[in-house]
Amino acid sequence: MMNAYTTLRRLALAALAAVTVAGTAVAQQAAAPVRPDLGPTLNGVAEAGSLYLGHREAAIPFSYVMPGLETNYVFGYSWDICQRIADAVGKRVGRPVQAVPVSVSANNRLMMVKTGMADLECGATTNNVARQRQVAFSVTFFITEVRIMVRKGAGIRSVADLANKRVVTTAGATADRLVKAAALVENVTLTYLVGRSHAESMAMLQRGEADAYVADDAILAAQRASSPTPGEFDLLPGSLAKEPYGLVLRRDDPQFKQLVDETLIGLMQSGELAKLYDKWFMQPIPPVGATLNMPMSEHLKAAIANPNDKPAN
Repeated sequence: MMNAYTTLRRLALAALAAVTVAGTAVAQQAAAPVRPDLGPTLNGVAEAGSLYLGHREAAIPFSYVMPGLETNYVFGYSWDICQRIADAVGKRVGRPVQAVPVSVSANNRLMMVKTGMADLECGATTNNVARQRQVAFSVTFFITEVRIMVRKGAGIRSVADLANKRVVTTAGATADRLVKAAALVENVTLTYLVGRSHAESMAMLQRGEADAYVADDAILAAQRASSPTPGEFDLLPGSLAKEPYGLVLRRDDPQFKQLVDETLIGLMQSGELAKLYDKWFMQPIPPVGATLNMPMSEHLKAAIANPNDKPAN
């Protein structure tokens, strides 16, 4: 007999199928877990045998898909971490678990988790105070610096040089708030543009529609490395903020959060997380075989040595 979790999941799946591409699956919290020791998410996985993992389409090197490959073939640092978590979930519930990819965007990623469309979001999401009111976060697995990328020779060396310039950020990213705050401090007026994805934001910079692209440093480095002319772009020195990334999960499910955190901490303590970092930040990665050449920062090393889920402001 299906429990409430599975009934809601299947009803939601049927509704979603009417308005999205086939293959996208959904998850829903259980009203009355069959096994209270597992909690709602793990109860649903135990019954259905599926864990729904949210991923981004173009958040290189964290999670992304490549055109021309089979549907929902996902790559990335965050995605690899989530595969380890799926394995741990299978061991916890005592049955094989299928990791089902669910595409999310920067704008809808929190809502996809809150409403049960995804059990875990495996992307590049900053853990901050405002977001913790909506969702829960795992312990930190990456620390980013929000920076500015410009075309070489543009004469832009700081936020002050952006006066009356066009600045693009990606919809739903924290960079928008940070660059606006920096412009206020410098007392400069900017024209703000929004890309629907990181790839679109980069394309606007490449085409000359934007004078600067503001985003997390790893995202900028990956977009630059993937462009046809990476040598034409510079990241300005300094940063607007340092921010921790966490995997996103629903609030009020301590059993699932505990399992996610324990798995991540285990990867940290065994050295496996460092190996995954090296794979995605220091070695050639698809689709163009570029190397980001981003050694692990001292801030991330400290977070690995002392795991925590502390948010940014």
